[in-house]
Amino acid sequence: MRFVLLSLLGFPILSVRAAVDFSHQIVPILREHCAECHAGEKKKGGFSFNDRTSLMEGGEDGPVVIAGKSGESAMIQAILSKDPDDQMPPKGKRVPAEQIALLKAWIDSGITWEEEFAFKKPAYEPPLKPRSPALPAAVDGRTHPIDRILDAYLAAKKQLRPAAIDDSTFLRRVYLDLIGLLPTPEEVAAFEKDQAADKRTRLVEALLARDIDYTEHWLTFWNDLLRNDYGGTGFITGGRKQISNWLYHALITNKPFDQFVRELIAPPNDESRGFIDGIKWRGDVSAGQTVEIQFAQSVSQSFLGINMKCASCHDSFIDRWKLSEAYGLAAIYSTRPLEISRCDKPIGEQAVASWLFPEIGQVDAKAAQPERLKQLAALMTHPQNGRTTRTIVNRLWQRLMGRGIVHPVDAMQTEPWSSDLLDYLATYLSENGYDLKKTLAHIATSQAYQSHAQVVTKGADDHGYVYAGPRAKRLTAEQFVDAIWQLTDAAPTKMDASVLRGKVDPALAKTITVKGQWIWSDNPKPAAGETITLRKTIKLDADPTSASAVVTCDNGYTLYVNNKKISEGDDWTKLAAVPLQTALRKGANSIIAIAKNAGNGPNAAGFFFDARVRDNDGKHTEIFSDDTWEWSAKIPGGKEGRMAAFDPKDWKKATVVKTLAVWQKTIDAQAPALLAQGAAASGKMIRASLIKANFLMRTLGRPNRDQIVTERPNELSTLEAIDLANGSILAGTIAQGAKRLLETAKGDFITPLYRHALSRGPTSAELATAKEIVGAKPTQQGLEDLLWAVCMLPEFQVVR
Repeated sequence: MRFVLLSLLGFPILSVRAAVDFSHQIVPILREHCAECHAGEKKKGGFSFNDRTSLMEGGEDGPVVIAGKSGESAMIQAILSKDPDDQMPPKGKRVPAEQIALLKAWIDSGITWEEEFAFKKPAYEPPLKPRSPALPAAVDGRTHPIDRILDAYLAAKKQLRPAAIDDSTFLRRVYLDLIGLLPTPEEVAAFEKDQAADKRTRLVEALLARDIDYTEHWLTFWNDLLRNDYGGTGFITGGRKQISNWLYHALITNKPFDQFVRELIAPPNDESRGFIDGIKWRGDVSAGQTVEIQFAQSVSQSFLGINMKCASCHDSFIDRWKLSEAYGLAAIYSTRPLEISRCDKPIGEQAVASWLFPEIGQVDAKAAQPERLKQLAALMTHPQNGRTTRTIVNRLWQRLMGRGIVHPVDAMQTEPWSSDLLDYLATYLSENGYDLKKTLAHIATSQAYQSHAQVVTKGADDHGYVYAGPRAKRLTAEQFVDAIWQLTDAAPTKMDASVLRGKVDPALAKTITVKGQWIWSDNPKPAAGETITLRKTIKLDADPTSASAVVTCDNGYTLYVNNKKISEGDDWTKLAAVPLQTALRKGANSIIAIAKNAGNGPNAAGFFFDARVRDNDGKHTEIFSDDTWEWSAKIPGGKEGRMAAFDPKDWKKATVVKTLAVWQKTIDAQAPALLAQGAAASGKMIRASLIKANFLMRTLGRPNRDQIVTERPNELSTLEAIDLANGSILAGTIAQGAKRLLETAKGDFITPLYRHALSRGPTSAELATAKEIVGAKPTQQGLEDLLWAVCMLPEFQVVR
């Protein structure tokens, strides 16, 4: 019944079909049998399939293909025809049956197409260097630079400007776009009450200042783009590393984008290294799956909007990139001689480390790998490299406006529909310190962003695209789940992301009392190289909702919690802030530290640890290094991030050692602020971006991130519709919400629910229907039905 409801409510339901590989299966067929007459400049019978737009326009006799209906498509009928006057191709060998089957499947599955592909490549070549376009004159007092560019564009296209949206639509849109949350009924009321002319601008600034909310929303975007996740392929075997904590810190501190890119390409430490290291697959892999080729594909796609997958196997036939260029990028990362393989077969040539745009500089192929990476990072963020800035602002525009200025966003070889707008935004980013938040604010404060959104269906751009305003967007899986948790107060209390939530609060830091002490063995003068094991067992009454520690050791340490490696370091002057929420659990917890002294002779050594833990009931637990810890001269083994079985019999009481002045100075300068950061997010709802994908999120489009994902589907699939209607995860969450609502509901609870879910009150018809659903005396089942009815509304599931 709920599945039928989704269809009746207007959701496009897509059937699940076997994928057809357009590039490798369809293009060769069309080239061999049809291109001579219908590709490039050839247009026999008025028909060309040089690009998808031409294909869908058909020929002199009408449509040649009908998406989803191969049996009614003139192309298939002509290929199957035995009439010499009708059959295609008109001469030569006929199309084999297996190829006809592929063409049918391609048409039936919707005529997928590499959107930048044309049989005759367009003459357009994107500019490399940045450009500052002249702004058109303002019209009707619309002075925002984005509006000046778009007003001129619309006038040239003889298109009307889209209408402005009302406050409630803007409020919900900007909350979901910038921080991924629904505004509360109180926030809706406050915005309605505010009559100031600048209230929308002030709201945009206020939302972007909510650092934790902003960070935990945009984690979704960056995890997809950098293929970072909290579990899955490679993590168990140690063949893949998270960059979660680095990424969280980069977002919450609004790290300038140029620095952000440099630290990913040439990592200053292991925290951001997982991006370039990719996935080390077990066993033998094809040439296109090596970590070197993954590097080439990742940096080109993430930062330049260039899809190198085709060129990693052979010279691409969908754009201009060559096999040698893909391997040139790969060789920058490689620490060994790299032989080029074409279609997985070595060709006897060695790759030479090189960058794609030598006009602004080149990598020294003879330099060591770390230096090559630094040179590439500098070229990627070079002031004269406008490709990188154009790529990221195009991605931001697509996230806020529903469609890129270049579409799709990984086809940056394609001509933008407004080069002036793209170039202006790219220059704005670089001229404003590569500030991503400021760029988002610039878009969100334009009249263009604050205008009526189009609701479009798949295929709307088959005959070309003309900008007509923003496009409505489906909530991402994470936005939908967060919204449900907001309405039901049913968010989990434990997260999977290994991140230290929050941002340093100087005022809170002043209230922190550091309790950790420096400890070691009973040896008063540890020898250089002396290594010991320290341990502490702590019992928790409940799973933690927040937990973090600061740790250091003069001179180096490796920290395990419950046998899992959590942190390591060899610079005692820099305290490590270590997230522990995912490592600690209800019951007994084992904390093991392997501590090592250094130097040239006997010298002072010490290990320092201080942690703060909070559970869902508000109980605080402090764990810190002191003489209740124990030490052993035995050292545990381990591999792939796990500690081997370890049960020595020589445990002794740890010794609190004399605190050196330089140690105390380090602790005083760093520990309070880092511990305050860990406490800053206490009590905040765990966001969906911080947990591993469950079945509901996967069916709603959250990818497994083995590959880079830059756009998620905007249509509802059959599987998604079924899970929305019948899935146990969503049903259980709504049941929890209904139970809580039944316990707390007083007076009119229907209006606050609508205002929270939709940023507006119910219409009189909706109110009457809701009262009928709930009944005169509310029951849990009635409240469940009400929550279902609201959450299944397209208005709820879409950012309009």
